Amino acid sequence: MSRKRVEGAARALGANQPLGTVHLMIFVPSVDREGKKLKGRSWTRPTLEVLGELFRGATAYPRGLGVWRDDRAGGKLVFDDTTIVFSYVAPDDLTRETLATLRSYLHRMGREANQGEIGLVLDGHYIGITEYDEE
Repeated sequence: MSRKRVEGAARALGANQPLGTVHLMIFVPSVDREGKKLKGRSWTRPTLEVLGELFRGATAYPRGLGVWRDDRAGGKLVFDDTTIVFSYVAPDDLTRETLATLRSYLHRMGREANQGEIGLVLDGHYIGITEYDEE
């Protein structure tokens, strides 16, 4: 469906908020890169909070089984009860400021959860972050 048709349908439905047309998904881990269960609070709620503040809302899918291949550990497979958090983002909300805030959060999650990779999908494109900024 074209953007023009979607905008027309939104008007017909009485929508009064910007169209969130950019799909953002973040894979929230439950284990570290060694396969050990993460201690402490889950990263799901903080991820929801960040996306809610930046992009007006987000939803978390129930946990699903995932796997990640750690090439730096000889191709070891790390299995994980991954939670997918997603948001539909208005394109105008993807600013330098919101992306900088999201980057800071994702890099902190990668460092503190000892992740080999933080994965997200932005508008159908997978992005893997493997090197994290210092605090």
